[in-house]
Amino acid sequence: MFAELTGKLDNLLRNLRGAGKLSESNIRDSLREVRRALLEADVNYKVVKRFIAAVEARAIGAEVLASIDPGEQVVKIVHDELVEILGSETAPMAQSPQAPTIVMICGLQGSGKTTLAAKLALKAKKEKKNPLLVAADIYRPAAVDQLRKLGDSIGVKVFHVEGANPREICRQARKEADKNLVDLLLIDTAGRLHIDQELMNELDQIKSDLNPHEILLVVDSMTGQDAVNVAEEFHNKLNITGVALSKLDGDSHGGAAISIRAVTNCPIKLASTGEKLQDLEIFHPARMASRILGMGDVVTLVERAQETIHLDEALKLQEKIRKSEFDLEDFLGQLKALKKMGPLESILGMIPGLGAQMGNLDVDPARMGRVEAIIYSMTIRERRNPKIIDGSRRKRISLGSGTTVTEVNQLLKQFFAMSKMIKSMTKRNKRGLPKGLSQKLLSGMGA
Repeated sequence: MFAELTGKLDNLLRNLRGAGKLSESNIRDSLREVRRALLEADVNYKVVKRFIAAVEARAIGAEVLASIDPGEQVVKIVHDELVEILGSETAPMAQSPQAPTIVMICGLQGSGKTTLAAKLALKAKKEKKNPLLVAADIYRPAAVDQLRKLGDSIGVKVFHVEGANPREICRQARKEADKNLVDLLLIDTAGRLHIDQELMNELDQIKSDLNPHEILLVVDSMTGQDAVNVAEEFHNKLNITGVALSKLDGDSHGGAAISIRAVTNCPIKLASTGEKLQDLEIFHPARMASRILGMGDVVTLVERAQETIHLDEALKLQEKIRKSEFDLEDFLGQLKALKKMGPLESILGMIPGLGAQMGNLDVDPARMGRVEAIIYSMTIRERRNPKIIDGSRRKRISLGSGTTVTEVNQLLKQFFAMSKMIKSMTKRNKRGLPKGLSQKLLSGMGA
């Protein structure tokens, strides 16, 4: 996510931090490069102009130029102004005091509406709510079947009336929600390949019939400036209440995320960060600004870890590490937990200082799968005591896992090196990971 933009901004801001003394001239030169980086990321040119003007006005001042660390001051100003463009504060999803809360999900065809509806349903289930999915897209082939399959996969009912028009489906779904004590009514509306009047009229009619508490526009992050134009059109017609960014895990330049809030004045509420139904985040402007500037996002990383790793398991692992008993079974458990936390690229991008290097890291999920296959091909005894794995055992493991003996050797070599570092770390009782350990962990997991 934003890898290219993050790398460019990180380099520019690092140069500012390294400057012993700043002048109006070198600040303006740096901001000129920032402007170029934002425009290349497909950020709306009016937004870029406003952003640069705001940063320059604050950065070229006596309190910055005369400060002890002017470079850090400018970096903070850039961060603050980026947060302002992204929306300043987190905008929560609407919540009706009287059930059901009605969420109307709209957008162009292929933007990710149906998947987002299922993701919101799963999130509601985790919060002990009773959601109902409404299949109101009768035009796209297999749209109803897709929603039903997604609903079945998470145990959520999908409402649809064969042969009925979208307005009638939505009206009947509203009655169904009252009868079944539904907390959250999620309406997956129809999309088009492009905006047309017929589509907008249909959506406007559904809005008038249901009076939804939330009109959520799903925007494909990979479409750049086009996404901003789409958001403007929908907002002018429907007065949308929020935006959900989809496909942030793809090759996104970042232009849509940075521009939409500033152009439409409509808050970004959600971010879809992967293909799995659990890959959905509340959009936090401050956290996203930190990620874009390569500062990481430790808070979100910890939240994901808390959702994935149980406290008692973490304490057991901590005790094993303390006693230098960390084995390949423990390593396999950590790989599984890591996969549940979301795409590896997304996780690494949240680590401070690593986000800007993502473009240089070869993150290969398939290699992570091969590591798992190798460990699964070992016996319980071999996982718990890897030192007994001799040449013949390595050959058997490689055949069983469909890998090469070289790959088995590499994994064991990395594991032994990591174990040695952990043992050294616990003996010295130092805080944090020793230098070099994080890279060895990454190389063992496909980076």
